[in-house]
Amino acid sequence: MKALFDTVSYQCSKTVTKSYSTSFSLATKMLYKSIRNDIYNIYGFVRFADEIVDSFHGYDKEDLFKRFTDDLEFALRDRISLNPILNSFQHTYHKYNIDKHLVDAFMNSMRMDLHKTDYLTEEEFKNYIYGSADVVGLMCLKVFVHGDKEKYDELKYTAMALGSAFQKVNFLRDLKADFEGLNRTYFPNTDLSNLDEKSKEEIITDIEHDFEIGLSGIRKLPNEAKFGVFMAYRYYSQLLKKLKKTPAFKIKNSRIRVSNPKKVELLMRSYVKYQLNLM
Repeated sequence: MKALFDTVSYQCSKTVTKSYSTSFSLATKMLYKSIRNDIYNIYGFVRFADEIVDSFHGYDKEDLFKRFTDDLEFALRDRISLNPILNSFQHTYHKYNIDKHLVDAFMNSMRMDLHKTDYLTEEEFKNYIYGSADVVGLMCLKVFVHGDKEKYDELKYTAMALGSAFQKVNFLRDLKADFEGLNRTYFPNTDLSNLDEKSKEEIITDIEHDFEIGLSGIRKLPNEAKFGVFMAYRYYSQLLKKLKKTPAFKIKNSRIRVSNPKKVELLMRSYVKYQLNLM
């Protein structure tokens, strides 16, 4: 019974989302049911690829990643996989005609994390951000606009900016874990071992610019997606505000987060803004 297997696969992707990210899961719940499972399917795929390169210490990450890549290619070709996460992703991939280039670019950035630890130029940094974040935003956009090419092209730039903003906030929040745990430095021309207020402000100004562009696109999204994406924007904006108020030395020595009660408060406030068209 293929239909039952597919249902189990979708449930696995939903479970991955809920287990790994309470904030993304909360935002996804605000999407219309008609597109919610497809966003779970995308998140499950990108999360598992990311976990291989970030978390599976003590295992042969390169071999695991190669096997995952091979299984991905078979899944996209054959429209089925015994890996339920890849099986659910291939369904969304084909349903919305997601560009293969987006998938390849994402996997290339994840592959870079196996060995590359420093991003010394703006070009290197932008290329990594494009593959690790921008293309994820574009995959989700394909779902949000139901594969409408004209609408997709109209919102493509803003979706990439929002994806960049989310990723850069993650980098700033996870500075300690990336630098000390994984020996990675993403921000170019920045000495993370001696992060100062000037460098922090330059990073935050860049993120705020991305958010401004991203918000302009959220306003133009179909109703099925608008509030859920706005909720994600509000969460990351709140996280950026906390990082902005936190001294640089504390950012590099701790992990700043938004508490669960604050997330619920953000949800309620965001809903009011959305209903009153105050986005």
